[in-house]
Amino acid sequence: MEKPWYKSYAKGIPRQVEYERTPMPLALARTARELPDKTALVFIDSKISYRQLDDMANRFAHALIDMGVKPGDKVAMLMPNMPQLVAAVYGAWRAGAVVVMNNPLYTDVELEYQFNNSESTFLVAIDLICPRMIALRPKTKIKNLVVAHIRDHLKFPKKQLLPIVAKDKHRNIPPTPNVHEWMDILKKYPATDPKIPIDFDGLASLQYTGGTTGVSKGVMLSHANLSKNVQQIVAWFPGFNKGEITHLGVLPIFHSFGLTCCMDICVWMGWTDVLIPRPEPQAILEAIHKYKVNFFPAVPTMYVGVLNHPEASKYNLTSIKGCFSGAAPLPVEVIKDFEAKTGSQICEGYGLSETSPVVTTNPYGGKTKVGSIGLPVSDTDIKIVDLVDGTKEMPVGEPGEVLVKGPQVTSGYYKMPEETATAIRDGWLYTGDIGTMDAEGYFYIVDRKKDMVIAGGYNIYPREIDEVLFEHPKILEACAVGIPDPYRGETIKAFVVLKPGQTLTQEEVIKFCGEKLARYKVPRMVEFVGDLPKSMVGKILRKELRAMEMAKGKK
Repeated sequence: MEKPWYKSYAKGIPRQVEYERTPMPLALARTARELPDKTALVFIDSKISYRQLDDMANRFAHALIDMGVKPGDKVAMLMPNMPQLVAAVYGAWRAGAVVVMNNPLYTDVELEYQFNNSESTFLVAIDLICPRMIALRPKTKIKNLVVAHIRDHLKFPKKQLLPIVAKDKHRNIPPTPNVHEWMDILKKYPATDPKIPIDFDGLASLQYTGGTTGVSKGVMLSHANLSKNVQQIVAWFPGFNKGEITHLGVLPIFHSFGLTCCMDICVWMGWTDVLIPRPEPQAILEAIHKYKVNFFPAVPTMYVGVLNHPEASKYNLTSIKGCFSGAAPLPVEVIKDFEAKTGSQICEGYGLSETSPVVTTNPYGGKTKVGSIGLPVSDTDIKIVDLVDGTKEMPVGEPGEVLVKGPQVTSGYYKMPEETATAIRDGWLYTGDIGTMDAEGYFYIVDRKKDMVIAGGYNIYPREIDEVLFEHPKILEACAVGIPDPYRGETIKAFVVLKPGQTLTQEEVIKFCGEKLARYKVPRMVEFVGDLPKSMVGKILRKELRAMEMAKGKK
């Protein structure tokens, strides 16, 4: 179905893309041929070219094959952003394996479930976690484990100094059966292409997502899903040419946002990816300043952290041309301040692990709307349906559940047919997000369906309250949640983090909100906290705040 707003507001951006049927491991080989000496990765001042990255991927692929990994087998990853993660993912794909991305901050209980649910037989992990993984291995199907050290690809003198500075007994793993050193593998195996056929429509990755309730689900993403989503994003950011961009790889690659928007897009386009293992404001500022970063995909908490860093004015951020923000709503004041400081354009977008992840974005160089997640990317359809049975399409401006259809949408959840049948109906992904569409076809996310609060019969969307709280000049971060109320059923409580050196009272916060919100939406309680719980990608975890509050009531 033709969408007329593309012609008006996204000039030069195609409604449809002529896709290459090129899986990402072949895209790496192509980039290595075309730009062999171009820096692919920057990591703590060390640089790795595309030729070297391609060689590393091939060597790791040969190691997997030699150790019995067959096409379709699962290879788990457990690392922050570091060169070994990029090379291991592409090496696993070269061997025909499926990569299983895991969060290094997860507990052993969570990891045991994900390893077993995915049937992973091989694991690559950062050294700090390896002693735990060696102990956990007997409870899983994992046979071989590869240890990756931060120091592996560093140059003198940092390579020699790092183990001394770390002072961590877990940095050096004692000899253990079927536990291998990353650098030993690179020395042992050849850099030739193993030439394992890769099915473009076959399974490439399992991305575990906890959602809002229940055990984590393995989102099945094919090589086609990943490759086509990259091609969709490239089409929507014209002017960011092949081989010309320095990109900040601060989003965790184990997350779908980082996998596509920090790793795969760089490989496809031959960009230099400056990897940041810990997404802290100081490291982000230093990297942008030193390497003259042009493209900065991030989540709102990262933009907030950079703007509010006490020494932010010392760093030159004007090299940034474009930014892509997702995972959570970006406060209006943050957009204005960041664009003013850098001269760049922030394109706010939307996506899910189930969509590889990008679904929409405000068009770069086109018409953007503050507070909107933008327009559907090429070949992607969205509709808003009623919250009762999800079949009636809602009129313009009316909220309902967001449904998505496109080439980037998952085929389902691994070994979870019931959950798959609930989430995907008649080819449409039911996202669980509540949104609206305006008369020009721009979409807005109101809230998560399960985060909606019903107080005194009124539907309240906490994100709207968050937005107001962020407008207060003394507030750094905030999150509103619904808590039980004997009279209203539920009521709103706000958790607030103040900017350094600021003071504020509960009454002042409530009064501020009362001037901008309908009375029934105004928080009845405010708690000032030092920080808010966040996911590894930097998304504020509303459900954890709610759970903490519920736990207080049980004491």
